[in-house]
Amino acid sequence: MNNTNLNDSELVSLYKVGNEEAFEELVERHKSRVFTSIYLIVKDKYLAEDIMQETFIKAVNTIKRGKYNEEGKYLPWIMRIAHNLSVDHFRKSKRFPVVVMEDGSRVLNSLEFAEVPFETTQIQQELHSKIRDLVQQLPDSQKQVLIMRHYMGLSFHEIAENTDVSINTALGRMRYALINLRKQMKKYKIAYDQNFYPR
Repeated sequence: MNNTNLNDSELVSLYKVGNEEAFEELVERHKSRVFTSIYLIVKDKYLAEDIMQETFIKAVNTIKRGKYNEEGKYLPWIMRIAHNLSVDHFRKSKRFPVVVMEDGSRVLNSLEFAEVPFETTQIQQELHSKIRDLVQQLPDSQKQVLIMRHYMGLSFHEIAENTDVSINTALGRMRYALINLRKQMKKYKIAYDQNFYPR
């Protein structure tokens, strides 16, 4: 049987019963799109290749454990794994976001701490840590857009493509994320020195 003539669902079924070539066909069929979606987020060819490998390894493990139940929707499923692994990479990194509020003011900036006094450095690091905590408390859809926009620098068009929503939906989620973040900042009385965080 020629695997290239089978649809994704049929290939997954074959792989479940031990046909290794079936999964090789799935990889070959979708690797270009998976790689592109990862590269749009991480913007590094070698890192994107690593995450793509991790994506397919996770897919293999999930299918072999009998946990795959996407009802034939293999491509959206594998793309979601790739997207989540890409976002996780940034969550684990120590990058600081530049969060721009609705009024145009900046909440955080990427600072070179080495040029400021130790006390200031410590205060700013604590502030960054608190903001990261507040971001993590946002609803998942809002947190996802905020991270992709401000940590990763993706355009709203790229965010819409990677999260499979319209640009208007992505914009709406960002707006609510900033509103909720501002509420939390007021709650914890977090203020920002506009001279230290210039526009």
